[in-house]
Amino acid sequence: MAEEKGHERKQSLQAPTDTTRVEAPVTVKAYLMCAFAAFGGIFFGFDSGYINGVMAMPYFIQEFEHLDPDTTPKDKFVFASWKKSLVTSILSAGTFFGSLIAGDLADYFGRRTTIVAGCVVFIGGVVLQTASTEVGMLVAGRLIAGFGVGFVSAIIILYMSEIAPRKVRGAIVSGYQFCITIGLMLASCVDYATQDRDDSGSYRIPIALQMLWALILGGGLLLLPESPRYFVKKGELDKAAHVLSRVRGQPKDSELIQQELAEI
Repeated sequence: MAEEKGHERKQSLQAPTDTTRVEAPVTVKAYLMCAFAAFGGIFFGFDSGYINGVMAMPYFIQEFEHLDPDTTPKDKFVFASWKKSLVTSILSAGTFFGSLIAGDLADYFGRRTTIVAGCVVFIGGVVLQTASTEVGMLVAGRLIAGFGVGFVSAIIILYMSEIAPRKVRGAIVSGYQFCITIGLMLASCVDYATQDRDDSGSYRIPIALQMLWALILGGGLLLLPESPRYFVKKGELDKAAHVLSRVRGQPKDSELIQQELAEI
């Protein structure tokens, strides 16, 4: 019976032919979406940028290579090249596999749920990295964090573009890319600020700070609804209409909402 009603409603929806029609006004929630998308960029950029500075820190080299800076020649007091390559590249490996499965997870569980799950997985990887005192644990943490980054980077723009009004979709995409560079810059600033510390805080502070971006992104998304396109894909048109009503600030049965639902 429910499927028949959904089918009847699908048949009753008429896609608009007027491409110049007026859209629902852009609400505060739309701008909040842009802000959370920006944190997704900072999230990715910071994670990519902090590691090179950390691997050059004297205390990090002393801790992970077990070298004494007072007795080791300066040209020998370095983090081994093969370890640098492994630690740097393992994140990309995790991101690759995370992004491969993120699409299926987003279609099955929902876009927002997949992104929040990515933030949780990422935080788990960061905890391992922060607690690490040897390369194996650091690599494991980077690999796990990479899975989380893969979830977020693959789905965040998809989710935002599906839920945001057309007027701000371009701003969301460009803002995300811009904030990746902001994340890289912030990583360099934090590395510079902690590099001369003579304790584990020199490398643990930049690593642990990543959790802040994940908490802001994941917590912020919990305040936003699921993608209306996801609900349409599942045949739940009433839920899709309710989501559009929330993010557009219009009654569910208004012409603007019904026309956008028909487009989807």
